[in-house]
Amino acid sequence: MRIAIADYGAGNLRSLSSALVRAGANPVVTVDPAVVRGASLALIAGVGHVESAATGLARHGLDDALRARVAAGRPVAGICVGLKLLFGESEEGGAGLGLLDGSVRRLTADRVPHMGWNTVAATRPSTVLGGLDGADVYFAHSYAADPNDPDTVTGTVDHGGAVVAAVESGPVAGVQFHPERSAAAGARVLENLLQWSRSA
Repeated sequence: MRIAIADYGAGNLRSLSSALVRAGANPVVTVDPAVVRGASLALIAGVGHVESAATGLARHGLDDALRARVAAGRPVAGICVGLKLLFGESEEGGAGLGLLDGSVRRLTADRVPHMGWNTVAATRPSTVLGGLDGADVYFAHSYAADPNDPDTVTGTVDHGGAVVAAVESGPVAGVQFHPERSAAAGARVLENLLQWSRSA
């Protein structure tokens, strides 16, 4: 399965690529909009800042390629900053792709950033979080998505209150945590993500 990882110029993409290979995918990190449009799944991943990541996508026309995929009903998924890029205005600065209705807000917990292992609670049935309710996964973030439609949320984590950990709506999905750093649970997420993309 060919996965295009949209390269916005930052992020730990090598370990994610390796994890995807172990899950049975054929990932390519690319700045080519044609590759992003033509892949079985387009993935936005990595770490960093929403504004700089959005600028990096726009520099190569990857933002339009990702929007075109969703408009055509073709799957797009985000990991960590990639999940936040699925939404619109961000308190981190700038704006994401607006593929899902909502914004990005700074965490209000006493301890920010939210760094380390935490337990995901599924909020409704979903493919991407299938079999992972109560699993421990690895987080590293200071901002989180705030969807307008609560049905978009498929999982939360408790960090000074409920924080969005996963979303899924039509051909768009994302996780706030890092599957490539989350051991067996992360491998399961990537396998689920591949399964989801085949039916999205």
